[in-house]
Amino acid sequence: MIEAVTTSPLFGIVLCIGTFQIGRWVQKKTGLTLANPLVIAILLCIGVLLIFDIPYEDFAIGGDIVNMMLGPATAVLALNIYNQYAVLKRHFVPVLVGCTAGSLFSLASVLLLCRLFRLDEAVTAALLPKSCTTPIAVGIADSQGGIAAITMVAVLVTGFIGAVCAPLFAKLMHVTEPVAEGLAIGACSHALGTTKAAELGEVQGAMSGIAIGVCGLITVVAALFL
Repeated sequence: MIEAVTTSPLFGIVLCIGTFQIGRWVQKKTGLTLANPLVIAILLCIGVLLIFDIPYEDFAIGGDIVNMMLGPATAVLALNIYNQYAVLKRHFVPVLVGCTAGSLFSLASVLLLCRLFRLDEAVTAALLPKSCTTPIAVGIADSQGGIAAITMVAVLVTGFIGAVCAPLFAKLMHVTEPVAEGLAIGACSHALGTTKAAELGEVQGAMSGIAIGVCGLITVVAALFL
């Protein structure tokens, strides 16, 4: 009976949605930035699989269906971009220059650290696109011979750190311009950071969404030469 339930696609889907809703409830009740719903959902999913000794392959039957929605979910960010088209038009050059600098610095820093610690090529390729949103990052890693699982973990950790630390860094660096704040968050912490940027303001959320797309394209092109 239990096996019939866990091998159903609905098991993985319901577990993902249920744990995420619990994460949202915890964040709402505590008000803590560290209580990120996505991180809580991941920890709860891992806990359920370990406690009930459920094979990951069973969970992935439904989990993979949720993963299929990453692309459409990222595309929805275009709505904010459309609503802030006038702002983008006024700041087109700073947006392009800022996203280019952010993407190249991210790639260069990862490459330098991987060489410094003598990591193999597969791990290096997996870590390079850490600042891109997951669909783009996994595509880049696969094309470079990287390990997709490592890429997904790196993207998650990067996004979580950005979502938690971005407001603090903005205050420390005295960044008060909404456009600059949104671009910085989107360039370094992709979709997870964008959820935090949207909480800071509509302009920040839109600019962060723009940064996801622009930085993704720049990273795809730059990765071809690494």
